[in-house]
Amino acid sequence: MKILSAQLSEILERIAVHEPTLEEIARLLAQAAIGEGTIFIAAFGEMKAVAAAALESTEPLLSASEWKPDSILTSADRVFILAKKDEGDELAGRLSDAAIPFAMISAESHSTDLPEVFLSLGIDEGISAGGRTVIPHALAALYAYYNIKLMMGEMLDEENY
Repeated sequence: MKILSAQLSEILERIAVHEPTLEEIARLLAQAAIGEGTIFIAAFGEMKAVAAAALESTEPLLSASEWKPDSILTSADRVFILAKKDEGDELAGRLSDAAIPFAMISAESHSTDLPEVFLSLGIDEGISAGGRTVIPHALAALYAYYNIKLMMGEMLDEENY
C-alpha cells in the first residue's frame, strides 16, 4: 500500500506542475457557463470516470452535458475531450473543422495541435505494487478534472455566478 501511495503521489505531483494548463482548460470551459452555453464532456474508455463525476456527482459541473454523436453544438458551447491516448482525435478534427472551441486531455503521451488547450498526462507505464501493475489513467484524469472544476468555480465566482 505504501509503495502504491508513493507512486500515485508522484503522478499527481507531475500533474500539479501543469497548473497553468489546467487553468487554461478551466477558463475555456467557463466560457460556456458565462455565455449560457453547454460544456459537452466527451470521454472515452476508462476516462468516462470523469464524465460520471462531472455529470452525476453530488455537485455536478455547471452547464455540463454528455457529448453524443448527435449533439448539436453552438458557438457558445465548449467541448472537453478525455481519452486514454488518441481515441478523441477524430472528434477533435471535426470540432476543429467546425471552429468549436475545445480542450483535450490524454492519459498517455500524445500530441496534437487541434485543441485550444491540450494536456497529456504522460502515464505510459503502470506503477508496480506487490508484483502487480496498476495503470491509474482514470484516477489521474479525475485529479486533473477536480482541479479544473475548482478553478472554474473561482472564475465563475469572480463573475458573480
